[in-house]
Amino acid sequence: MAVVLLTGSAGFIGFYVTKALLESGDSVIGLDNFNSYYTPELKRARTAILTGYRNFVPVEADLADPDSVRRCFKEHSPDLVFHSAAQAGVRYSLRNPRAYQKSNLEGFINLIEEARLFSVKRFVYASSSSVYGGNTKMPYSEDDPVNSPVSLYAATKRANELIAHSYTHLWKLQTVGLRFFTVYGPWGRPDMAYWSFLEAILNREPIKVFNHGKNRRDFTYIDDIVAGAVAALKIDGLGSYEIINLGNNDPVELMDFIETLERFAGLKAVMEMAPPQPGDVVATYADIRKAQVKLGFQPKTSLKDGLEKFVKWYMDNRDLAEAVRRFRKG
Repeated sequence: MAVVLLTGSAGFIGFYVTKALLESGDSVIGLDNFNSYYTPELKRARTAILTGYRNFVPVEADLADPDSVRRCFKEHSPDLVFHSAAQAGVRYSLRNPRAYQKSNLEGFINLIEEARLFSVKRFVYASSSSVYGGNTKMPYSEDDPVNSPVSLYAATKRANELIAHSYTHLWKLQTVGLRFFTVYGPWGRPDMAYWSFLEAILNREPIKVFNHGKNRRDFTYIDDIVAGAVAALKIDGLGSYEIINLGNNDPVELMDFIETLERFAGLKAVMEMAPPQPGDVVATYADIRKAQVKLGFQPKTSLKDGLEKFVKWYMDNRDLAEAVRRFRKG
């Protein structure tokens, strides 16, 4: 069994990957700064579940502080690193660019440098489908050009891939970048459309539908993402530098997505149609052949089944959902 340093363990994807590793018998050092991008109450609730495992060690620290990162490595000597901490959000990057510099660039450098110095066996990190920018060739393949990001968030994720490449080239650190495609599910992120739309529908508030609902997204259920992420951390036979798409391979138009949410909520959405949002792309669509071959990845959850599970979780956790709503409203 391995000792895994997992950053962003209180976040959506990090929480689920941590839980899967703990249940497989690994020891996980869960590092998170519990920032207020969305309500820390949700992050604390996720962490409360993780602390029920004896092999989980929570560490509250900021990756942008190199001394804190170094201390974490010295105290715990991890075998593997799974880096899911980041300042998320395409639209938020338009308003607060320095948050992305601090977390996604400085934090990444601090972490990968300590991973090199402590000779970790593998460094797996979360990239994003946003690196494909305005590419029109579909589906997106890992071999496609990714030199034209259309948001600062995407630019920082592409920068992570390039930094990882230099560490692999110079110091033989094995790195694996996972390009996630629109991840959703229970315990999710309140800034994502599936959460904010359901919240608005249930409260009879309008939802803003950008690009008049014509955008298409490759929505990928969290359980499928976790299966690919754990494989990327543990499976044998990967190259020294890998970039791999993890998506559902089935893009869905936003209007169909909203109709599915309406069905499970039992209410109709009040929609305000709007032009495209700066930084958004029209469509995302993952070519997952590489993930299938290298990771044995095969998404199993349809959007219908995944949204049904999310809506049920939301209804069963209305107190927490209301805390999120109060925080959002300020």
